[in-house]
Amino acid sequence: MIKSRRDFIKNISIASSSVLFAPSLASANSFFMGSPNDKVLLGIMGVNSRGDFLAKNFAKLPNVEIAYICDPDAKVLARAIEAIAKLTGKKPQGFADVRKMLEKKDFDGMAIAAPDHWHAPAAIMALQAGKNVYVEKPCSHNPREGELLVEASKKYKGLVQMGSQRRSFNNVNEMIAKLHHGAIGRVYFARGWYTNNRASIGKGKVIPVPEHLNFDLWQGPAPRAAYRSNLVHYNWHWFWNWGTGEALNNGTHELDVIRWGLGVDYPIEVTSSGGRFHWQDDWETPDTQTITYKFPNQTAASWEGRSCNGYNSEGSGRGVVFYGDKGTIVYGGANSYQMFDLANKLIADVKDNTKFDPTNKVSPTENLDALHLLNFVEAIRGKEKINAPILDGHKSTLLPQLGNIAYRVGRVLNCDPTNGHILKDKEAMKLWSRAYEKGWEVKV
Repeated sequence: MIKSRRDFIKNISIASSSVLFAPSLASANSFFMGSPNDKVLLGIMGVNSRGDFLAKNFAKLPNVEIAYICDPDAKVLARAIEAIAKLTGKKPQGFADVRKMLEKKDFDGMAIAAPDHWHAPAAIMALQAGKNVYVEKPCSHNPREGELLVEASKKYKGLVQMGSQRRSFNNVNEMIAKLHHGAIGRVYFARGWYTNNRASIGKGKVIPVPEHLNFDLWQGPAPRAAYRSNLVHYNWHWFWNWGTGEALNNGTHELDVIRWGLGVDYPIEVTSSGGRFHWQDDWETPDTQTITYKFPNQTAASWEGRSCNGYNSEGSGRGVVFYGDKGTIVYGGANSYQMFDLANKLIADVKDNTKFDPTNKVSPTENLDALHLLNFVEAIRGKEKINAPILDGHKSTLLPQLGNIAYRVGRVLNCDPTNGHILKDKEAMKLWSRAYEKGWEVKV
């Protein structure tokens, strides 16, 4: 293990104020190959953007090796292999098909940063192959996949960490602890938001698939659709067949903090409104959306997404405000927060000056995310507990998924507070799961 968390953070240029001490230790992980020097071998799936970031930053961790890289785009794959070889001096083996990569027995975990429609299916395949999993948010494309992933993690007994990085930030943990200990009294409402200035994706044309892209593998479990000129590599986020919109692309982070702070699991009521208002193009999901929730413990929450107007709220492009009967906590999305009393007097100002860019599409909290990655590999070694286990990941992913379902059916959803299932609405429950391309059905 590294000498100290402070030395680690210093080595990767994270401010000393970001030090996060390890949580209680876990028992040894049976999915760890257990090399004598505690080296963890990883495979990375999807390396165009976020996956490229994950590969490089996992590679910088002590005693971690990127052994395999998978991407159906040959150009992206070659670029990532070259980057890791240059960074570490060792060339990982590349694959176009994740199924082929998972035939390799000698690696401990797989990080998944492929498009959203791949997240849960790939994670389940990895668990079935005896691998631990780091899956980026959202952990699933639809609620049923989230349930299946939770089931798979129990059945195959592998670790599954969702990319809810704030669960590993020390000041955020401190803030949540203060909330739970009554620092602002009884917390009864939370408001989250995300803003950006995204350009139009235009009107795409059906064109031949580029020779360097295996589009069949890229689509994987999703029902087949024609290749479009404005789909790959990022705009898939805004098409329902592969993506989940801004609510899951970014809102999952704020809603995870909200659910954590309010101490809630599943809502009893969900409403949503919005639309594609700014541009007239192929973008299917809303660029402007509000989602509101009621929970069974007499609390409520809202989330606002503005993909095409980046005006800040509370001085930040993203964040959460918690309202209590004795005060307010304002969290700006990174590792700092402020606390006010009911007279709006500032009574605590906890700062971390680590660079933070809320509009960064790859990693807004880039210089803090390594803490979450480190937690995953230390958990593989059996030295820490996972900070964002998949049951929590599923619950937090479900909130924006329910918001999207409410938006798509255009009415209030009433939900079962024990599991989040939509009550007495067959049309809405049809969106609880999805159809799969034949031969790619998700099975646990």
